[in-house]
Amino acid sequence: MILIADSGSTKTDWCLVQAPSIVREITTQGINPVLQDDETIEAVFTQQLLTEIDRLASEVSDVFFYGAGVTPQMQPRMRRLLREHFPKANVRAESDLLGAARALFQLKQGIACILGTGSNSGLYDGDRIVRNVPPLGFILGDEGSGAVMGKRFLGSLYKGLLPEDLKERFEQATGLSLPDVIQRVYREPMPNRFLASLSPFIAENLQCEPLRMLVLEHFRSFFRRNVAAYGRPELPVGIVGSIAHHFRSLVEEAAVKEKIRLEKVLQRPMNGLVDYHTNAVS
Repeated sequence: MILIADSGSTKTDWCLVQAPSIVREITTQGINPVLQDDETIEAVFTQQLLTEIDRLASEVSDVFFYGAGVTPQMQPRMRRLLREHFPKANVRAESDLLGAARALFQLKQGIACILGTGSNSGLYDGDRIVRNVPPLGFILGDEGSGAVMGKRFLGSLYKGLLPEDLKERFEQATGLSLPDVIQRVYREPMPNRFLASLSPFIAENLQCEPLRMLVLEHFRSFFRRNVAAYGRPELPVGIVGSIAHHFRSLVEEAAVKEKIRLEKVLQRPMNGLVDYHTNAVS
């Protein structure tokens, strides 16, 4: 019995697998060891996960946890917390980027990317991430992400670079004005999540050509400043994440314009991870 986790700061998807069948799928609160203390993570395990899998917990032989914030420094801590609840299992804790790479490419080489609230990319050798262009967060980097898309959209909207009627539609749809936006971005916690939350409005208004071009350039910037930096144009590129999924046509157009060999776009990595751990590795 294998337990696989794909975890972000907002939610964690868990899949209990007894090859070749999926036994149970569970969603809990997100786990990020950089942002949460041991007590908070323990509460997710005891109050949300273990109550769902119940007696099956004792049958788990392997745990594969892929998550945001699982840096090399945080790996021992995540393994320790997991082993407390799965003492008989072999436990591994890895980054969400490695999870994305394995879901996208299995045992093949490629350049794995994540486009969600934030962004990331890595050169995958078929086993590990061997090079990573640092994403740098939504202030210094994170090109292609929902947060930076929202930032570029608001900057253009309130500087008059987008049509006035689009601003009126935005303020009517969201109930926000410029002072509200300033409050949310500069004075309240998690401004990156607020900025990324604007992506549905952006997606619904892509018939506005200046907005469409802004989003297209946003994705071209991701490919230029991140993927091209690996200097491996012969390798396939794959992307995981909600932003890539919902803006797929523009992501694909940007890849063509930047001469990027985009092979695969996945909304979630879980199905690929199940394939990896039940088929590819064996």
